[in-house]
Amino acid sequence: MSTLGTVVKRILVGRPQRSDRISHALLPKRIALPVFASDAMSSVAYAPQEIFLTLSAAGVAYYTFAPWVGAMVALVLVTVVVSYRQNVQAYPSGGGDYEVATVNLGRRAGLAVGSALLVDYTLTVAVSISAAADNLGALVPFVAEHKVGFSIAAIVLLTAVNLRGIRESGLAFAIPTYAFMVGIGAMLIWGFTRILILGDDVRVASAELEMVARHDAFTGLALALLLLRSFTQGCAALTGVEAISNGVPAFRKPKSRNAARTLALLGLIAVSMFMGLILLAGLTGAKLALNPAEQFVGVPAGYVQQTLVAQLADAVFGDFRVGFFFVVVFTALILVLAANTAFNGFPVLGSILAQDRYLPRQLHTRGDRLAFSNGILFLAGFAILLVIGFQAEVSRLIALYTVGVFVSFTLSQTGMVRHWNRLLAGDATAEEKARMRRYRAVSAFGATMTGVVLVTVLVTKFVAGAWIAVAAMGCFYMIMTAIRKHYDRVSEELVAGEADTVLPSRNHAIVLISRLHKPTLRALSYARATRPAVLEAITVNVDDADTRRLVREWSQRKLPVPLKVIESPYREITRPVLDYVKRIRTDNPRDVVTVFIPEYVVGHWWEQILHNQSALRLKGRLLFQPGVMVTSVPWQLASSERAKVRARRAEDRTRGASLRGRATLTGEDGSVLPDPAATPRRKDPVRR
Repeated sequence: MSTLGTVVKRILVGRPQRSDRISHALLPKRIALPVFASDAMSSVAYAPQEIFLTLSAAGVAYYTFAPWVGAMVALVLVTVVVSYRQNVQAYPSGGGDYEVATVNLGRRAGLAVGSALLVDYTLTVAVSISAAADNLGALVPFVAEHKVGFSIAAIVLLTAVNLRGIRESGLAFAIPTYAFMVGIGAMLIWGFTRILILGDDVRVASAELEMVARHDAFTGLALALLLLRSFTQGCAALTGVEAISNGVPAFRKPKSRNAARTLALLGLIAVSMFMGLILLAGLTGAKLALNPAEQFVGVPAGYVQQTLVAQLADAVFGDFRVGFFFVVVFTALILVLAANTAFNGFPVLGSILAQDRYLPRQLHTRGDRLAFSNGILFLAGFAILLVIGFQAEVSRLIALYTVGVFVSFTLSQTGMVRHWNRLLAGDATAEEKARMRRYRAVSAFGATMTGVVLVTVLVTKFVAGAWIAVAAMGCFYMIMTAIRKHYDRVSEELVAGEADTVLPSRNHAIVLISRLHKPTLRALSYARATRPAVLEAITVNVDDADTRRLVREWSQRKLPVPLKVIESPYREITRPVLDYVKRIRTDNPRDVVTVFIPEYVVGHWWEQILHNQSALRLKGRLLFQPGVMVTSVPWQLASSERAKVRARRAEDRTRGASLRGRATLTGEDGSVLPDPAATPRRKDPVRR
């Protein structure tokens, strides 16, 4: 990497960290909660709103169903949280739903879960960032007018923060997440206190608007479908619960216990805020419409509908504008940071899938800051494409949402039922079997509930956009299957047999010559040093005068290597050399042919365009020839020396920074041990 690139990378990402620092990057519960649970907690900022928006199609009278729909969503949420507490304890390796499904239901089920989660994590980023743009737009009109640009900038910022490492991103996001919880909690407590205890008439601004239904005759089947769709929209509140089961390795020890406690705390906070917002919206008369211009009567031109949270904060805090701004700002901020859940879940899952050879192996390795950098960049790229494609519209994106997460929920809980069945079939005490039966009942209830929700989501959202998510899952599934087949095929092809240890009969070496200069003489010297059975130099005659001059100089120098001239009537270089090498292989199939190619080492990218083009083309073609070895003999130009000096200086600076950030080594008793790299070596005594 160039010096400029190194400097930019260090500014954005920070100094590289040693592998033995990974234990220092593990998260305590107080930091793990905002890192992994911000998505599930922040979904209360838009999930209750989506319930009211869906019910608005039938008119204000149907808002009375909102608490009942919310209660059903809360029931499913509690069920999933309780079920996942078992997952993190039974499978703490970080595979989460993917590992549970693979172990208990088979490879195909696990791959289906992996595909669903990859799609869901990508949608989490797009939906959260778009919802943040909506909320912040209530305060800053510029953001409302440029939602797509704001969303892309927010994704880029999150990417940069996460590339600096999990612990750094957790510390950066902890304060805003806790501030959001405090803001929503204070708003709910103060709102209910004013209405239920002090008897104040707290009404939101939209309570005075008159709403008309978009369609008539919402009875019977139409009403049932409407309620089901509002239920599926509200189920967005469940997204993010699975992230903790995928992120167990990032917790401090004891990992499973800490992850389970964090999950329980997440469930308690999310359910409280979700139901609190729905009930407070009903008491304050909040109205939300999918199309305000058509559904509200007599609204002024240019009316901008505020989000549910903004309306409630405005009504509850009244003249206390600090409270209003606090809630709105941190709601927008938590929605941005909620995407961080996906930035932690997607790379870990991608690493596990890559380890199982379903994704490119580059996703398995950690970057300079001990984060899975390639996975973070892939996620950011996919999310930006979604934001641009759907113009950062939450209602359009959320139609794609929740399909993937409920596929993973259902298959995971079904897998846990099989997990407990397998353990019950083994040797266990009566008390242990009774406990396992309780766990199995919870998993079975969770699988049933999430399965019903999955079917409902597919029925009510398929035409509205869920088919896109299903198609994306299918694409991921096929791509990962193809990648696994490729890796398996390559592994079988590379298995060494007894015949592979047999040496070739001879080594026929060829040195490619264009001019007789220093790089050519170095290539000849190196080829002679390898002591091949046959050594010859060849040149392609594309210009008679140049070829005669080369032959004359060769003869004058009396070089001990024969020079052959290959005719090229069409002035080609690559084809004649390939034909010559093929003839040697045909005449002597057991011989290996080694082609030595002199090559310039340059210091600037533009110099590469001016040199080595013929060598690169020839090398690319020779690599596909069986039994042919290609050896590049480098010759460093003066510009490469200057580039080498710059690179050495940058490396010294990086090494110095790494040494300054070196981890402290401790013994088993906690005592500090001396750093072997920093301790000067004792010189051996000179023997006389």
